[in-house]
Amino acid sequence: MIPVCEPYLAGKELEYVKEAVESTWIGSKGRYITEIEERFPAYIGVGYGVLTTSGTTALHLGLKVLNSQPGNEVIIPAFTMIASAFAVCYCGLKPVFVDCDRETWNIDPALIEEKITEKTKAIMPVHIYGHSCDMDAIQSIAHKHNLYIIEDAAEAIGTEYKGKKCGNLSDISCFSFFANKMITCGEGGIVCTNSEEFYNACRYYKNLAFPVKGSRTYIHNDIAFNYRMTNIQAAVLLGQFENIDRFVELRRAHAYQYNNRLKEIDGITLPAEKSYTFNSYWMYSILVENAFPFSRDELMLKLRENNIDSRPFFVSMHRQKSLIDYGCDCSGEYPVADEISKKGLYLPSGSGLESGKIEYICDIISKLSKR
Repeated sequence: MIPVCEPYLAGKELEYVKEAVESTWIGSKGRYITEIEERFPAYIGVGYGVLTTSGTTALHLGLKVLNSQPGNEVIIPAFTMIASAFAVCYCGLKPVFVDCDRETWNIDPALIEEKITEKTKAIMPVHIYGHSCDMDAIQSIAHKHNLYIIEDAAEAIGTEYKGKKCGNLSDISCFSFFANKMITCGEGGIVCTNSEEFYNACRYYKNLAFPVKGSRTYIHNDIAFNYRMTNIQAAVLLGQFENIDRFVELRRAHAYQYNNRLKEIDGITLPAEKSYTFNSYWMYSILVENAFPFSRDELMLKLRENNIDSRPFFVSMHRQKSLIDYGCDCSGEYPVADEISKKGLYLPSGSGLESGKIEYICDIISKLSKR
């Protein structure tokens, strides 16, 4: 079976883990924690970073420090991974959905303002599958209505918008280091910001509300969380980080190879790369249109019969029972999100994927298209 996205451990990960174990610094402090919290923010061009246990907890922290009030609203795309919405709910806030753009699959800026109310606190753009959102338009809306922007950049490590790294286009940005991400330590995340106030607040709330400075008194003034990454995980992550540019180049090369082989096949819509973005192609994603002989689900079964794994697109937020039960307004129409949710899948995309396997995958899809 060709996996959808296999971790590519091609650097000094094992060497650094061995050093961390031998040093006995295996908890939530150590040189690897420090190094990643300095180097990753510098890579995207911001001042501060706070490592966490996952991309989801990074989003939770980022939203927590905005000092929102229960009932405040956060605008998110209808088409995203459920973690984006859950993080909003963790804070007692309401996610408000906006349909996506048919070309990029990202939140459609033209539909945002109609969802803004006096309760709106922030806009959360999500850079879907490695393609950046139209951030100029979103920044303009946020400025006009005095709203925060919190970037969900979990899928956009290495992605750029008009020459700037994603994560450097907002008040707070959040990344994931899950096993299938551009760089990984199995599970993990980071909150990035240029605000020293937000930075210190994230450090405070991720560490059980222990004081950021001074000695521990074991008097905890706020309800907080244990979202601390271990130094062992950070050791793996540093080994990954040192190859980050190479991994981005590999995934882009895979995407070009897929594009060249699939572009002539009727009924397959390829992923976009608009002029304003540098797409990192976290996942190589396609839409299976009506002109293709098989539906999306049928194609996935055929691929599996040929030892090729794949995954369907996310299901739109307004279709999620958990969010309906939470009290979100799921009554609107989100036709683009619904359409791509039914038609979309992503193909094997790992950085270490061999060219010959991409050729095999494309050969199978080409043969199926002629039935």
